[in-house]
Amino acid sequence: MILRTQVRFLEVDKPHLRFLNLPSCNSTPKLKAWKGPMTLTKEVVDEKEMSAVTEHESNEFTTLKHRFLNFKKDKYLKNLEHYQSLADEQSPKFLVISCADSRVCPSNILGFQPGEAFVVRNIANLVPPYETDPSEVKAALEFSVNTLKVENILVIGHSRCGGIRALMSMDDETNSSFIRSWVINGKAAKTSTKAVASNLSFDHQCKHCEKESINCSLMNLLTYPWIKEKVNKGELLIHGGYYDFVDCSFEKWTLENNSQVDDQVSIKNREFWS
Repeated sequence: MILRTQVRFLEVDKPHLRFLNLPSCNSTPKLKAWKGPMTLTKEVVDEKEMSAVTEHESNEFTTLKHRFLNFKKDKYLKNLEHYQSLADEQSPKFLVISCADSRVCPSNILGFQPGEAFVVRNIANLVPPYETDPSEVKAALEFSVNTLKVENILVIGHSRCGGIRALMSMDDETNSSFIRSWVINGKAAKTSTKAVASNLSFDHQCKHCEKESINCSLMNLLTYPWIKEKVNKGELLIHGGYYDFVDCSFEKWTLENNSQVDDQVSIKNREFWS
């Protein structure tokens, strides 16, 4: 399968900023009573309600406390030398870019141990192209590739992705939001999906786009000069992965970049784990 990066990315208008008259550093801030109806806020006056909220939070953090102490006893203290060496430096072999979805944890799914993978998670596991505005993904790419010198970049998509459904659902009239401004980075995947799968149901279109967006992100990685240079030299490999949590299967593939032909790569080493 051959992928080409002959796509155009739509520019997103930046929201206008409204400047507020803030007090000077030397002035004393004053609180003014809210005169409007209390529709969005509620003062908790019921002691029973307060107690229930506190107890619920306490139970949740009690669970986390026990998990942490078990980790310390069963893993940290039993591998003390390893964890102490990690305190001095890290040298992960992987940069993993995955979705922020709570059902998709790379360390849980693929068994990454501390120190093995530098992980970045965002809505719909997207990688914006080099030319767009700064983002935490770009900072992570720069640090992991140039400073940590990872040898592999793995972009992991997954089934039933809410970010991809948002991308496939929105149209040109959709109101601006943080989600829209981010998932628009997957516009090329949506366009490609509509071109080849418009006759399918919406759910099947989303599934197609989930995988197509991974390939678009892989191609976007090659727009970063320092990444493309390392890939061409064989110092860095770029991989795609798709986790289907409905049947617990994983699909993995690797890009084989042809440095002699601009904007053209092929896929190799495709594997299915089930």
